[in-house]
Amino acid sequence: MSLLKDNWCVIIPMANEGSGFQPLVSRLKAIMDRLESGKVYMVVDTVSVDDTRRQCERLSNEDKRFTTVWAPENRNVVDAYLRGYKEALGHNHELIIEMDAGLSHDPYALPMFLRVLNEGNECAFGSRFINGGSMVGSHFRRRFLSKAGSVLANFCLGTKLWDMTSGYQGFSREIVERFVKVQFLSTGHFYQTELRFLLKHTRYKEVPIHYKAPSPNVNINSILNSLKCLIYYAIMRLLNRVDYLRIT
Repeated sequence: MSLLKDNWCVIIPMANEGSGFQPLVSRLKAIMDRLESGKVYMVVDTVSVDDTRRQCERLSNEDKRFTTVWAPENRNVVDAYLRGYKEALGHNHELIIEMDAGLSHDPYALPMFLRVLNEGNECAFGSRFINGGSMVGSHFRRRFLSKAGSVLANFCLGTKLWDMTSGYQGFSREIVERFVKVQFLSTGHFYQTELRFLLKHTRYKEVPIHYKAPSPNVNINSILNSLKCLIYYAIMRLLNRVDYLRIT
């Protein structure tokens, strides 16, 4: 496969991923071997209490396409994502893709993200709810929260994405340079929705993905944080006081 921009990378927060580490790495290697390009930044912090860090560091020593980013200063998952993006910027990658570990996001979808970004889009958003996407084996509770969350977010924020809560997404370098400077209101996974809202005026396209939820449960504190952030941005939008992110 020929890519217009082959200086791309993936950032992956890694938290207690020891048991599923090898299957994830095998798929990532297969994709990078096929594309003959790519780099992976694995962000590990003190949330991990198993041998995830040790496995990451061993892999980094064996295969230079994988870099372990030890970030004990992280306070939450948003910090982990942003730490990965800053590492990618520091190594001058042109296209940067964010995904979760544990195979909840399938690495085999990476070429589709790269294709969309190479077609002139600034953002590629993973979507479970467009044609070709799905939530594989997910509990009804997770499917309901994801779909209802997207409907509610679109209504309150004036966005038009089929999926507002997916964490599988990719960006051009210029876009990442803008949003790493943002002080995100969310401390949890609403960060994905917050970011998509702030990028609503960019050139973007949704990419069908297959998502496998690691658990049927959703942390109640995460839901409360999401509602708090959603209400805040809905009010700011009505007051026309939102600083949307654009490439100027």
